[in-house]
Amino acid sequence: MKLGTKLIPALILASGATASVAADFDVTIQNLTRGTYFTPLLVAAHPSSASLFSSGEAASANLQAMAEGGDISGLASDLDALGATQSNNPAAGLLGPGASATASLNTDSAEANTLLSIVGMILPTNDGFVAANGIEIPTAPGEYSYYLNAYDAGTEANDEIRGSGAPGEAGYPAPGPIDAASGTGGTGVAATVEGYVHIHRGVLGDTDATGGLSDIDSTLHRWLNPVAKVTITVR
Repeated sequence: MKLGTKLIPALILASGATASVAADFDVTIQNLTRGTYFTPLLVAAHPSSASLFSSGEAASANLQAMAEGGDISGLASDLDALGATQSNNPAAGLLGPGASATASLNTDSAEANTLLSIVGMILPTNDGFVAANGIEIPTAPGEYSYYLNAYDAGTEANDEIRGSGAPGEAGYPAPGPIDAASGTGGTGVAATVEGYVHIHRGVLGDTDATGGLSDIDSTLHRWLNPVAKVTITVR
């Protein structure tokens, strides 16, 4: 958790947002990819004094845990300590391709929570995640749309090999439908640990299910930014 740093929003497009906080609003997240999944999403309104990460800087240990293993508990605890308003895991598990999930937030008793942040790991990746890092929450009633990029935590080489991460990571092998659709026996895409958070290059993949460079199916799991759409509905 980085405090007092300049916020770098992960949005590409916004309509009509203002700097004031909305007391009662819904946040709908839609997965725009063809074949990837988002792990349980952290959805939080928080003070402007905090941000989940800064592009170009090293990831925190809790951001790394989310990006490599889908564990949002550390980031949620960081935000909770700052009095953030949270409605996490709105999909009650993985958010699949094309699917949407909605979180409801009310900041009546926490007027300092003027920014909205969202993060969740992208499966299958080594340390990729979808993120909104400090959207100014609008106050006027209406709908406001934003498109979110995928980021790379820079904490693990993007070799796209199952089982190449630390023990217990969710990325390789991945749970659920990703596990059944991923390949095995790849020799590894050439990659190094970048050491800083940056826009994700996307996965490369290949079409060899039992060998090749990658254990990711390029015909199903490749994607380009943006990877998600967020709609804030202020009541």
